[in-house]
Amino acid sequence: MTQAFSRVQFIMVQPSHPGNVGSAARAIKTMGFQNLVLVEPKFPDMTTQPEAIALASGAVDVLEHARVCATLEEALAPVTLAFALTARVRDLGPPPCDIRQAAELASDHLANTESGDTAIVLGTERAGLTNAQIALCHRICHIPANPEYSSLNVAQALQLAAWELRYALLQAAGAAMLPASTAQQADPGAALAPSEAVLAFLKHWEEALIQIEFLDPAHPKKLMPRMRHLFSRSGLTRDEVDMLRGVCTAMLRKTKATGNK
Repeated sequence: MTQAFSRVQFIMVQPSHPGNVGSAARAIKTMGFQNLVLVEPKFPDMTTQPEAIALASGAVDVLEHARVCATLEEALAPVTLAFALTARVRDLGPPPCDIRQAAELASDHLANTESGDTAIVLGTERAGLTNAQIALCHRICHIPANPEYSSLNVAQALQLAAWELRYALLQAAGAAMLPASTAQQADPGAALAPSEAVLAFLKHWEEALIQIEFLDPAHPKKLMPRMRHLFSRSGLTRDEVDMLRGVCTAMLRKTKATGNK
């Protein structure tokens, strides 16, 4: 799985804002990726500018290892499947897909090829990608945002793309989606209660119902069988049985205290 993540590149074409580059580095690292590529950045020292470092927020290593290319052709040289991320509909160009489909296609591609990378290509804030740049990619990719307000900046769009790719790669590898620390914290109280615990509770419950005169032991009718069916259908957990037995104890204590007055 780590190898698949290392074969994904995020290519920013002609980035002009150091803050966006720093935010992009952060987005990449939080999703487990590491390859950031800058094509014709506005500043030659884009990755070392204070704003980029500040907004990277701990992902400085991604900035330090970012590859800088003079052309998109150079950036795409090791790539065998590239997605041009764009919000505009194009009359001509590669076939379109949405970002989730792109992630699934990328995951399948990485699983079925031993070499070559896949890439998400993003354009500038102002104009996006040109038709010529899109033509260098294999697929057009859209984020299905609100059609009435689909304003995503480059770093936000990259974050969404990185998330979808992470999800697709984890799913393909059969890996857990929850953090290991969360997945390993099993709650014993959430386990189903054993039959003996449920039966003990029902006896306690019956005693409490008799004590509050809700159940007449001389004429029980079908109350307790119905109660048993209700609680059996509920699939009580250990914690729930303990809680209900606490209710029974409180009911019995209250009625005994009232009777002694």
